[in-house]
Amino acid sequence: MSIAAAPYWQVDAFTARAHGGNPAGVMLLDAWIDDDRLLQIAAETRLPATAFAVRDQSGMADWELCWFTPTREIALCGHATLATGHVMLGRDDGGRVTFRTRTAGLVEVLRAREGYELALPAISTEAGAQPEAAALLGMQPSEVYRSPKGYNMFVYEDAATIRALAPDMAGLAKLGTDQFIATAPGDKSDIISRVFVPGGGADEDAVTGSAHAVLAPYWTNRLGKERLTAHQASGRGGDLTLRMEGQTEGDRVWLGGQCVSIIEGSFVL
Repeated sequence: MSIAAAPYWQVDAFTARAHGGNPAGVMLLDAWIDDDRLLQIAAETRLPATAFAVRDQSGMADWELCWFTPTREIALCGHATLATGHVMLGRDDGGRVTFRTRTAGLVEVLRAREGYELALPAISTEAGAQPEAAALLGMQPSEVYRSPKGYNMFVYEDAATIRALAPDMAGLAKLGTDQFIATAPGDKSDIISRVFVPGGGADEDAVTGSAHAVLAPYWTNRLGKERLTAHQASGRGGDLTLRMEGQTEGDRVWLGGQCVSIIEGSFVL
């Protein structure tokens, strides 16, 4: 009896070294299977995100793409998209690949001089107050911004403060599945950040593409630079470049980074 299987990769994204950056699973399917089964597969991989891709028959993009954590489908996942682009461009020896997603529109990955660049929709924020979340982060920020899409940005004075944060994860988890993004000017890069999503199943995310779609508009305006370097100071750590196309909601942020393939094989469906 034959057993159905699909090509599968595990890729560390936004890093030049194995076991750094953020790990993602990438699975290529001949056709979509039930979402419940996709969720079971993501739970089996136990990675922060698993990307599933099917050839796009609509003519709008090269592939259809969606992302699942071990507990739920997510609306946007930058690192798993970069990982998928790394796989596709490596297989086809191409320079560009496009994806039609369920919730984030069209996204694309380009081969760059060092690694790849990923285009994501820019996420704009407005100044606001999040006193409960700020208290749970453990240190009072100088500025707070929020997007109704569930992204909360807390701006601090320096990189040392970002590294010293010790959030109350249980408390943050009670506030829902939002991202809580702490950021400051960097010491070895233009900006530094850490990202906490305990309500979404990840106390601290290793490297977060979608968070940098929030950070890029703010820091581009504040620093007055066309291209930024960014470091996410998680335990694994990750490094990115950022450049904007425009400054408003709906414009694009280009996230640059490298990827390392860790596993290549097949996955039983």
